Amino acid sequence: MKKLIFAFLLLPVLVTAQNSPYAVDALTSPKRPERIIIVGGDKADIQGYTNEAIQVAVDALPSEGGTVKLGPGKFMMKAPVCLKSNIRLIGSGPETILRRIDGYHSKFIIDADYGELKLTVENASGFERGMSVQITNDEYNSCWDVSTGIITDIVDNVLYIDSHLIRDYDCEKNGMVTNAGSCISVNEAENVFVSGLTIDGNKTKNDLLDGCNGAGIAIFKSKLVTIDNVHVKDCNGEGITWQITENVTVKNSEISGCTNMGLHPGTGSPNTLIEGNNSHDNKVGLFICWRVHHSIVKDNRFHNNSDCGISTGHKDSDVVFANNHIFDNGNNGVYFRNEDIKNSPHRNSFINNTIENNGTLKEGYGFYFRGNAADVLLQDNIIRDNNKGTQKAAIFISKGTPPPKDINNKMSGHKLGNIVYEK
Repeated sequence: MKKLIFAFLLLPVLVTAQNSPYAVDALTSPKRPERIIIVGGDKADIQGYTNEAIQVAVDALPSEGGTVKLGPGKFMMKAPVCLKSNIRLIGSGPETILRRIDGYHSKFIIDADYGELKLTVENASGFERGMSVQITNDEYNSCWDVSTGIITDIVDNVLYIDSHLIRDYDCEKNGMVTNAGSCISVNEAENVFVSGLTIDGNKTKNDLLDGCNGAGIAIFKSKLVTIDNVHVKDCNGEGITWQITENVTVKNSEISGCTNMGLHPGTGSPNTLIEGNNSHDNKVGLFICWRVHHSIVKDNRFHNNSDCGISTGHKDSDVVFANNHIFDNGNNGVYFRNEDIKNSPHRNSFINNTIENNGTLKEGYGFYFRGNAADVLLQDNIIRDNNKGTQKAAIFISKGTPPPKDINNKMSGHKLGNIVYEK
């Protein structure tokens, strides 16, 4: 009997031990120290304040990865630093600044055809080898119609680039090459971490960068990427974009002063976590684009954006929005875009958020519902206008749109009432 009692008392210890994480130490692979390369000033491993200096450090790391540590200072970026798998890019805090160089553009004077790797431009004097470029015309000028690349050579007025053009660009339709580009790019990589730095987009001296192809930080076809404690500011375009991704986390960061979206997940990016950020003074604080589902948006501030705080739409379903503060945006606090029933953002939940004083630039509402999103939950939110008269109603529901589930929300101060249905 005593043995039985002893075994019963020991059982929790055994279960705890079995379930506790255990780091395997040098069992199947030799243990090696982490490789760290410092970039920056005179005492750095690689000296220089350019994207080329950072790229040399990234490329010097083995496939197992390592850390590139950036010293304080201003790094001038004529092309993005391209991060590969298992890389940590760590700055020294706000004093580590990656700033886009001044912009330059020129028309191309011969049609730029699908699959080509060269462009004949009117004036090549402002371009240089290693510079990023964006190619558009009036017909193909956004999203997946835009070509991008890096200049590999220049001969007279011909630019040679490293990526095939993806459309036939008629030069007579205002064909344009610009050096607009990202500061950091993660493409077809995994296990990437970026922290402790500032991105300065130099927006007043750069052309508009398309948000499906670039941003201050741009992530494409990648997974397990974390952006933590960065400040992305003043991009002529978007702050942080991630497209065709899995398990991207953006946290504890500030995104400000961008002419388009502050944060832009899209094109199939499930399992996104957006936590503890401050996105303000952009066009839209958070633009949830196509097929961003089963994700979490919590503990953020979305405010003073010229359009809305949050916009969601095409197949952006099963997203939880919790403990966010959405306020003082120019139009609506939260905007559900118009989608048909098969493509609407179903089963989104908004829990314990504060949505207040939106509509500062034009008529706005706390929530504006268009389309056909079903099973949307609003619970324990505060939705109010604090005597400013800008947020016309807590909830506006377009004609034919299913109403959300309204559970224990506190709504007050709206001159049109709490819930308005379009007639």
